[in-house]
Amino acid sequence: MKVLYFAWLRAKTGVGEETFDAAGIGDVAGLIDALSRRSPGHAEAFANLKVVRVAVNQDYVGFDHPLKPGDEVAFFPPVTGG
Repeated sequence: MKVLYFAWLRAKTGVGEETFDAAGIGDVAGLIDALSRRSPGHAEAFANLKVVRVAVNQDYVGFDHPLKPGDEVAFFPPVTGG
Protein backbone atom coordinates (compact mmCIF):
# COMPACT_ATOMS: atom_id res chain seq x y z
CA MET A 1 0.00 0.00 0.00
CA LYS A 2 1.22 3.49 -0.80
CA VAL A 3 1.16 5.93 2.12
CA LEU A 4 1.55 9.68 1.54
CA TYR A 5 2.26 12.40 4.10
CA PHE A 6 1.68 16.12 3.58
CA ALA A 7 2.67 19.34 5.35
CA TRP A 8 3.83 18.92 8.95
CA LEU A 9 3.09 15.17 8.89
CA ARG A 10 5.78 14.86 6.23
CA ALA A 11 8.20 16.85 8.38
CA LYS A 12 7.54 14.72 11.48
CA THR A 13 7.78 11.35 9.72
CA GLY A 14 10.75 12.42 7.63
CA VAL A 15 9.21 10.98 4.46
CA GLY A 16 6.69 12.19 1.91
CA GLU A 17 5.81 8.75 0.63
CA GLU A 18 6.41 5.17 1.65
CA THR A 19 5.25 1.69 0.79
CA PHE A 20 3.78 -0.25 3.68
CA ASP A 21 2.83 -3.92 3.88
CA ALA A 22 -0.61 -3.64 5.43
CA ALA A 23 -1.35 -7.37 5.52
CA GLY A 24 -3.73 -8.06 8.37
CA ILE A 25 -4.70 -4.42 8.83
CA GLY A 26 -8.42 -3.91 8.37
CA ASP A 27 -8.98 -0.17 8.51
CA VAL A 28 -7.33 3.25 8.66
CA ALA A 29 -7.18 3.21 12.47
CA GLY A 30 -5.24 -0.06 12.35
CA LEU A 31 -2.89 1.41 9.78
CA ILE A 32 -2.27 4.46 11.96
CA ASP A 33 -1.53 2.20 14.92
CA ALA A 34 1.00 0.21 12.87
CA LEU A 35 2.59 3.32 11.35
CA SER A 36 2.92 4.93 14.79
CA ARG A 37 5.30 2.13 15.76
CA ARG A 38 7.65 2.73 12.80
CA SER A 39 9.61 5.58 14.38
CA PRO A 40 9.39 8.29 17.03
CA GLY A 41 8.55 10.76 14.24
CA HIS A 42 5.65 8.62 13.07
CA ALA A 43 4.39 8.36 16.66
CA GLU A 44 4.57 12.13 17.01
CA ALA A 45 2.77 12.70 13.71
CA PHE A 46 -0.19 10.58 14.86
CA ALA A 47 -0.20 11.64 18.52
CA ASN A 48 -3.24 13.91 18.10
CA LEU A 49 -5.67 12.51 15.54
CA LYS A 50 -7.96 15.53 15.94
CA VAL A 51 -5.58 17.40 13.62
CA VAL A 52 -5.09 14.62 11.06
CA ARG A 53 -7.27 14.01 8.03
CA VAL A 54 -7.11 11.00 5.74
CA ALA A 55 -8.03 10.14 2.17
CA VAL A 56 -8.10 6.67 0.62
CA ASN A 57 -7.75 6.61 -3.13
CA GLN A 58 -8.25 10.40 -3.13
CA ASP A 59 -11.59 10.30 -1.25
CA TYR A 60 -11.90 11.74 2.26
CA VAL A 61 -12.70 8.96 4.74
CA GLY A 62 -12.96 8.33 8.46
CA PHE A 63 -10.58 6.32 10.59
CA ASP A 64 -12.97 3.35 10.46
CA HIS A 65 -12.74 3.12 6.65
CA PRO A 66 -11.78 -0.40 5.50
CA LEU A 67 -8.54 -0.89 3.57
CA LYS A 68 -7.64 -3.30 0.82
CA PRO A 69 -4.36 -4.18 -0.90
CA GLY A 70 -3.27 -1.55 -3.41
CA ASP A 71 -5.00 1.36 -1.70
CA GLU A 72 -3.32 4.77 -1.62
CA VAL A 73 -3.67 6.40 1.80
CA ALA A 74 -2.85 10.08 2.29
CA PHE A 75 -2.50 11.84 5.65
CA PHE A 76 -2.67 15.62 5.91
CA PRO A 77 -3.71 18.42 8.28
CA PRO A 78 -7.20 19.92 8.07
CA VAL A 79 -7.61 22.17 5.05
CA THR A 80 -9.05 25.63 5.50
CA GLY A 81 -10.17 28.03 2.87
CA GLY A 82 -10.39 31.74 2.74
